[in-house]
Amino acid sequence: MSYRLELQAISKRYPGVLANDQVSLKVRPGEIHAILGENGAGKSTLMKIIFGAVKPDSGQILFNDAPVHIRSPQEARALGISMVFQHFSLFDTLTTAENVWLGLDRQHSLQEVTQRIRSVSADFGLEVDPLRPVHALTVGERQRVEIVRALLTNPQLLILDEPTSVLTPQAVEKLFVTLRQLASRGCSILYISHKLDEIRALCNHCTVMRAGKVTGEVDPRHESNASLSRLMIGKEPPELQRAAPTLGEVALAVKNLNVPKLDPFGINLSNIHFELRAGEIVGIAGVSGNGQQALMAVLSGEDPRAAPGTVHLFEHDISQASPRLRRHLGLNSVPEERLGRGAVPTLSLAQNTLLTRTDAIGPGGWLRMVGIKGMTLELIDRFQVKASGPDALARSLSGGNLQKFIMGREIDAEPKVLLVSQPTWGVDVGAAAQIRGELLKLRDAGCAILVVSEELDELFEISDRMMVMAKGRLSPSIPMDQASVDQIGIWMSGLWPQAEEGLHVQA
Repeated sequence: MSYRLELQAISKRYPGVLANDQVSLKVRPGEIHAILGENGAGKSTLMKIIFGAVKPDSGQILFNDAPVHIRSPQEARALGISMVFQHFSLFDTLTTAENVWLGLDRQHSLQEVTQRIRSVSADFGLEVDPLRPVHALTVGERQRVEIVRALLTNPQLLILDEPTSVLTPQAVEKLFVTLRQLASRGCSILYISHKLDEIRALCNHCTVMRAGKVTGEVDPRHESNASLSRLMIGKEPPELQRAAPTLGEVALAVKNLNVPKLDPFGINLSNIHFELRAGEIVGIAGVSGNGQQALMAVLSGEDPRAAPGTVHLFEHDISQASPRLRRHLGLNSVPEERLGRGAVPTLSLAQNTLLTRTDAIGPGGWLRMVGIKGMTLELIDRFQVKASGPDALARSLSGGNLQKFIMGREIDAEPKVLLVSQPTWGVDVGAAAQIRGELLKLRDAGCAILVVSEELDELFEISDRMMVMAKGRLSPSIPMDQASVDQIGIWMSGLWPQAEEGLHVQA
């Protein structure tokens, strides 16, 4: 039988980690093949080997039944292999079209590429403005740029690493239509995702990895979420224990917040009102790019342009306070962008711990490195982060493990108020359950938590109340026992009751 891709005994070792251990894999033409495994199982490393971004230590790759040595992504693209990475590879100062053009073979002019982007994005339902600068895009919009760039190469093999992690349910359905169309034309797809429902709905074959090895192959259409979880992590994820909230005082109050956009492609925040109480989790849903990122920047202090009196933390007016002062007063935050904002890639985990955990700094500003490394080691153990230790560079971790570390760092600080964007982006089902459980424990200890997520299932699972952000405006809040997915979906378009500016319904 002819195969599009065949891996034979691929191995790759990093210092202290055997990322891939004698991995063998076969993918047929037109097959949508899932690679399933917990964070750190070696999935992303294997995909980078196929794409020529990482060189294997041993093993053989066959493409269309011919042995190949793929030494660079350029050689991979020349063969007909494209990849969408979990961490994006875009230049912030260039436009979408310029970024896409740089990744192609230059046989088309920039103007031609601009027109092709418009055509492909329209055909596949992936909204992309080729003239927008990348720095003005949200994470979800950057994801779409990466996918469109890959589709423009007309690949024979398309590798997708967590492609739907920041896409809305509607966008995911459109993407699946696109992928099925590609597969029907003979394109093979390697699909990495921790979303078991997606794998069961989309893929017709699944290879399971654990600790760098292949541990099984199944047809996911004949499996349940529970059986796939057992194959991946050896057990089913624990069910969340969620009690009714015990509400305390108003911890964060936002009143009449209006902040103009920072750039021509941004979103104006318009007349934002809400209160967040101690002991509750409030979720914010919405399509990516509707002002969620701008709101969290204002609340965390990254954007200090709020007018005086519009943002209060307990009795303190923090409208123009620095992030450091806000942390001192008990407000911690987790940004949606892991590398660059949540962690510095070139620093160790211990050094990244210091970014927000200033309690590790001794009198006179002296760094207590032994204590800092001990604290980091405790975080690694508590949140089951797969890393070689406190000295491991942040960039050396898989996306899911870095997310666990950043979430753990802020949760362990025991904040009074916690702002979280995309808490379980890119983490496996077991780690997602753990993070959500830790957030509920923090809530039960009296913390006020505001969660921005494009995972509606997640918000329904952990939130006590929910709001929706659309076009820079915030809906009234609704108690979860009164909310439905259909209703929230309608609100995402900006159509909610009592939509006049400033109205707010509290549980």
